Amino acid sequence: MLINYKFYAQFFIMIIILYCSHGLAIDKSTTNDDEERMHPLFNFKATPQLARLEKRALPMLKFEYSKNRELDSNHWRELGQSILERQLKSKSTLNTNLAKNVIMFLGDGMSIPTLTAGRVYMGGEEKQFSFEEFPYMGLSKTYCVNTQVADSACTATAYLAGIKANYATIGLTADVSLYDCAGQNDTAHHVSSLAAWAQAQGMATGLITNTRITHASPAGIFAHIANRNWEDDEQVLKDNGDPNVCPDIAHQMIYSAVGQKLNVILGGGRKHFLPKLKNNGSRLDGRNLIQEWKSLHGSTAQYVETREELFNLSKSTDKILGLFAMDHLPYHLDSDATVTPSLDEMLQIALDILNSQSQGKGYFLFVEGGRIDHAHHDSLAMKALDETVEFDKAVQLAQLQTNTDDTLIVVTSDHSHTMSVAGYSSRKNDIVGINNSQMGLDGLPYATLSYANGPGYTNNLLTQSTGFQRKNLQQVNMDDKDYQFPSAVPLESETHGGDDVGVFAKGPFAHLFTGVYEQNFIPHAIAYASCLGSQKTACSDGLHSRR
Repeated sequence: MLINYKFYAQFFIMIIILYCSHGLAIDKSTTNDDEERMHPLFNFKATPQLARLEKRALPMLKFEYSKNRELDSNHWRELGQSILERQLKSKSTLNTNLAKNVIMFLGDGMSIPTLTAGRVYMGGEEKQFSFEEFPYMGLSKTYCVNTQVADSACTATAYLAGIKANYATIGLTADVSLYDCAGQNDTAHHVSSLAAWAQAQGMATGLITNTRITHASPAGIFAHIANRNWEDDEQVLKDNGDPNVCPDIAHQMIYSAVGQKLNVILGGGRKHFLPKLKNNGSRLDGRNLIQEWKSLHGSTAQYVETREELFNLSKSTDKILGLFAMDHLPYHLDSDATVTPSLDEMLQIALDILNSQSQGKGYFLFVEGGRIDHAHHDSLAMKALDETVEFDKAVQLAQLQTNTDDTLIVVTSDHSHTMSVAGYSSRKNDIVGINNSQMGLDGLPYATLSYANGPGYTNNLLTQSTGFQRKNLQQVNMDDKDYQFPSAVPLESETHGGDDVGVFAKGPFAHLFTGVYEQNFIPHAIAYASCLGSQKTACSDGLHSRR
């Protein structure tokens, strides 16, 4: 009996479309701004569940292998023994030294599938990112107090301040809901970050990001805000708030207790610090917060806007503010390396300043590779993987520039994304290309990487045809860095995922980061290792003392 595969393919697609039509409705008027498009503010409602489909049998596949050592069973035995030796050596003695220095790396949106695909993008399935070779790792659960799937605001409060919060709020307890200006203004609801705890010990502190420094993740260092979008006064006023009662994130960065003490602030987002009428910024209060920062900190504080200025700092610099773009820094694949510094270059300068300003008391540094997340939101899988590789370069540099005896390095993510690695492609197949093992039921090839939802849906349909028909990917330039990968559900912006994310640790008390735990545990473990804050630490347990 002949099976009409085209009919069944169209039938299943129709089911998906009908399901989508009953899902969350997004107000089109709120999607002009990229921030609101990527992180929509919405009300939750129940949606019908799709009927489960029967799992299909594993298809019979034929692969062509090149002759190599992997065909020899001795290769795998030797590799297994090598890993065993490394594990025994790295875990035979626990490092319980005081973590004098702490560097926390945050790959925004760096899901487990992103790491898997990133290895292949880097050169092969057997490759590893430098932090994947850390001796200890665990998994953190990323949900917010009020949502199953988190955003970068509530998660920043968890992994920096040690408490879980509500979606889209930063540095506030879960008593404060989205838009709650009065709740934001009540200091009883404020929670302090690792940076605040470090400053209380006299440590030098800094933050680096390739997003706006007023973006959700870096804002977790210094801000207390009831809406992550309130990056300047215009955004507060837009939501009928009073910037004098609820100061915006940029203002808090300049004038908050933590913000004023930061030795290093490097990233983008210049527009949120400049007046709209005079400097093409976005502030309506007419203030130039960059000039105000310079006036606050005097001649030994330096402000820079280019890579050249960054690398020509005066040796007397004790504080630096670097804003290298009006908005986010460009993706690495789009960047002019002579103008915009890379993440590892910013890190090099930051470590120099922090070491010189720590006065023997150590430092705390937060480093975010934030554009992994943005690429995923736009279904730009190639850019997401490339940003992950760039992020790892900064981690590699940190390892070279520090000592495991006294520096704790923690690498993690705030949340996942919906990208999956699917199919049964042969080894070394192009990870950003076509699955080379089988066709879909419609007789067309499919991509190894795809998203559960996002803007790649319509981009991969033949809209001029009758019914629903996928584009033939053999006729699509998937090597284009701006190619939007296919998604199952049409959305203007791909959503975050709710799965756990990895936590990788190296240095003093790194063994604390093993297991599966709540995301808000991370700063508690860091504080213990570095004797920060007022709760249980290695110092309170009599293991060390901070002088």
